[in-house]
Amino acid sequence: MGTVNVLDQGSVVVLELNRPESLNAMNVEMLEELERVLEEISNNDAKVLVVKGSGNAFSAGGDIKMMLQENVGGDFDQVMDTIGSIVTKLYTMPKITISALHGAAAGLGLSFALSSDFVVAHNSTKLAMNFIKIGLIPDGGGHFFMEKRLGEAKAKQMIWEGKTISAEEALHLGLVDTLAGDQMEEVISKRVAAILHAPLQAMIETKTIFAKQSLPRLQQTLELEKNAQRRMRQSQDHKEGIRAFVEKRKPQFTGK
Repeated sequence: MGTVNVLDQGSVVVLELNRPESLNAMNVEMLEELERVLEEISNNDAKVLVVKGSGNAFSAGGDIKMMLQENVGGDFDQVMDTIGSIVTKLYTMPKITISALHGAAAGLGLSFALSSDFVVAHNSTKLAMNFIKIGLIPDGGGHFFMEKRLGEAKAKQMIWEGKTISAEEALHLGLVDTLAGDQMEEVISKRVAAILHAPLQAMIETKTIFAKQSLPRLQQTLELEKNAQRRMRQSQDHKEGIRAFVEKRKPQFTGK
């Protein structure tokens, strides 16, 4: 098995992030596989895509080992473009998409989840847009998707605080759409069944209209994030944030 598992059930495709030993943190290999798999899924006959994570988490975000490398494990621009391609494919996919969250959904993992049409979270899920803790900014369209769901003011505040929130708080804010307990699979199955018995063509037309209206803004955001993230990776605060993470201590930021 690779870093992404795909279960094709005909009308429904399940995509599972598969680096459980790293809480499904996204490294270059996973990102490249995700881009390829999402392109294949976009062109098949399935009506619904469910995205989930294996093991104990949905995704802890970008792989910290990748961030420790000067070029994030590859050419920086190429990696950022791959991330942009992934979220754009999921956001504009001509299918109804559901992200099923459990454990941690943080950083790039949260950006990825928010690009789906529906976000369902287990009651115990912890969510965080926590780039700020290592002196970075959200990427993967994080600014775009957070603003869509929270509005600009609340999105800025949550990004700046970088705090971890509960699934219940995320539901209250509008970051997730539905909570589920141990009956998570049943909740997802019922949602999928309702979609498959709905006038799907009309649903997808509505999705397409919104996607076409918003796509230029998303693409602009991705480009702005790429350029800003390049600058942030050269900052003293980011280097201190990474050192502090590795040394398991509180970072001492200076604003430089």
